[in-house]
Amino acid sequence: MPDITNVAIVGAGLVGQGWALVFARAGRQVRIHDAGEAETIRSALTATADLLAQAGLGPPADEIMARITIAPSLHDAVRSADYVQESVFERIDVKRDISRAIADALPDHAFVGSSTSGFPASQFTAECPRRDRFLVVHPVNPPHLVPLVEIVPAPWTDPAVARASRDLMTAVGQSPVSLSREIPGFVLNRLQGALLDEAFALLGDGYASADDIDRAVRDGLGLRWAFMGPFETIDLNAPQGLADYARRLGPMYAGFADQRHAERGWSAEAVKAADRQRREALPLADLAQRRAWRDAMLTRIVAGKAGRE
Repeated sequence: MPDITNVAIVGAGLVGQGWALVFARAGRQVRIHDAGEAETIRSALTATADLLAQAGLGPPADEIMARITIAPSLHDAVRSADYVQESVFERIDVKRDISRAIADALPDHAFVGSSTSGFPASQFTAECPRRDRFLVVHPVNPPHLVPLVEIVPAPWTDPAVARASRDLMTAVGQSPVSLSREIPGFVLNRLQGALLDEAFALLGDGYASADDIDRAVRDGLGLRWAFMGPFETIDLNAPQGLADYARRLGPMYAGFADQRHAERGWSAEAVKAADRQRREALPLADLAQRRAWRDAMLTRIVAGKAGRE
């Protein structure tokens, strides 16, 4: 496939804005289509680009913003694109309609990644013209700070498109995970879901508070998981590596699994208790401020991992 120098962003909410920064930071020309006010979008992008530059995670904000244009229409954004990142509202009918509109303007060589966090592409591209050019390219929010991207082809996605998507994500500094086929929730949310299932069960059964369960992840598992995954973690936790760990501790984990076979889920009582405890720790009015704190912490972690601290 040809080099990808021109990228269209369709939908400029928080995820779409993050994508625009990812591509512009990596030297691509970006055209954004969104129903929102252009000046509001540009102002938000400039502020975030400035924070990235201050942390050493990108060039000066004016350099990034010089590569970003707000297009007057979807057709104008897409018609000259080599790649389109769709990030519109997470609803099947909206995804289906926007995919058709993108297909109508898409150049022959271009392809389209959807930022959907859980819908397989087959659910909204089945009747789409040129559906072989569409697939899921799911980021973690915010994508300009968290590099993971899940690449999930539909049954009809051209394999060359899936390969090109992975190459593109690597080229712009993201960390791609390629799935061989569709599965609801993809990889990241399924892993997160397993942890959340156990967290709600432990809380609901009264074994520990929400804060202490958060501590177990934040000050325990999370410290290692910030720079290694679960397989590497256990590989390093036994004298002879992963197989040795499985021999030593596999039966213990099997016992946990047997206990989890009971129908548990996220009980209403556990959700209510977790929400109450979180609101005691953080009032609703302070959520936005805490999100900004989260992004600042992520910025420091990403900069540290990149050797810039």
